[in-house]
This record gives sequence, structure tokens and C-alpha cells, in this order.
Amino acid sequence: MNSAEKNFKELGLSLPPAPKPLGVYKPCLIDGKYLYLSGHGTVQDDGSLIIGRIGDTIDIENGKLAARQVGLAMLATIRENLGSLDRVKRVIKVLGMVNCTPDFERHPYIINGASELFAKVWGEDNGIGVRSAVGMGSLPDNIPVEIEALFELV
Repeated sequence: MNSAEKNFKELGLSLPPAPKPLGVYKPCLIDGKYLYLSGHGTVQDDGSLIIGRIGDTIDIENGKLAARQVGLAMLATIRENLGSLDRVKRVIKVLGMVNCTPDFERHPYIINGASELFAKVWGEDNGIGVRSAVGMGSLPDNIPVEIEALFELV
């Protein structure tokens, strides 16, 4: 059985810097065997943010890539705070928020960018949890995607 760290390495992706809180909150919190991650945004490898609104300045495919970038930022937070992605047993719940035009209807497709990443890192049995994908009129700093999640620890 492959470990999450090994699976991530095989993807050939890089992690951005773990984002620092821009308000009064913790990026993650452990409660017993659960890890709660606060909402994460589109932090890129250089620390900058992907900015824009899906259906306006960002198309659907780049929106999905933005969601994957959020997933990478979440992995960076896990690794920085827990030391290893292998400390996570499984994904329990994902809430994906999409900054989009009022007529946009494919929110789940966008959030698949992060969900597919998690499925590759922890495997389909443990990397896919329950999920909501919703549209928002705006998100902080005009980022296209924000995601929060709950994980079970090993």
C-alpha cells in the first residue's frame, strides 16, 4: 500500500508555502482524531494568489486548476503542522466555495480539482469524502475558490 507522501511525490507537483492566517483564526485544529482545516485560498508556489471570478475572468478549466491549487495549499498546511501527509487517514468532509457569476452552474466540476487531488494522494477509498460545492457572490481578495475540510487522523 502506497503512503500519501509517496503518492504525492509520484504526482510530480509542488506545494506552495503554507498560508498564514489573515484574520483571527487557526489554519488547522486537531480535536482527538480529527483535523479541521480552515478555509484555504489559491496560494501559488511564489506565495501570490490566483485572482478572478469564474464565468467572468476565469474559465471553467482554469477554475478547476485553481481548486487544485487550493488543495495543494491545504496539503502544505497539513505537512507543515503535522509533519507528514501520512498522518491523515482519510478525508471526511469538504466544503468548496466558488466565486462565480450568478449564471454559473458547474460548481461541483470546479471543486473536483481539489477532490481529484485528494483521491490521488490518499486513494479513492480514503481520499474521497462527503462534499458540498456552492457558488458565492464574492470571496476574500477576489480569489476564485476557497475550500475548508475535515480529515480523520491515523
